[in-house]
Amino acid sequence: QVRLVESGGGLVQPGGSLRLSCEASGSTSSIGVMGWYRQAPGKQREWVATITSSGSPNSADSVKGRFTISTATATNTVYLQMNSLKPEDTAVYYCTAWVSPSRYWGQGTQVTVSS
Repeated sequence: QVRLVESGGGLVQPGGSLRLSCEASGSTSSIGVMGWYRQAPGKQREWVATITSSGSPNSADSVKGRFTISTATATNTVYLQMNSLKPEDTAVYYCTAWVSPSRYWGQGTQVTVSS
């Protein structure tokens, strides 16, 4: 079992920045990949970025160059640094972790980009 707790969401103006954090607890040594998804009102949940246990990142084209995913192994935490935020980035952001064959989700944190 893995428990994920997100933090760092909030209200930010267009062009601003936020950093999301997700701390994992439980069977963290078994995690293969961690990542972030988001879901805007009325839309399906979409992939944002992932990072493997060896530190290899990948991100969606819609956020590439603006969002950066990273990890702090010592604290079992994954971060999502979000820069140059746009109104269309408004969504609930969910942290996820893969422990094959299972997948775990956090409770989500709201990010609102608005002037």
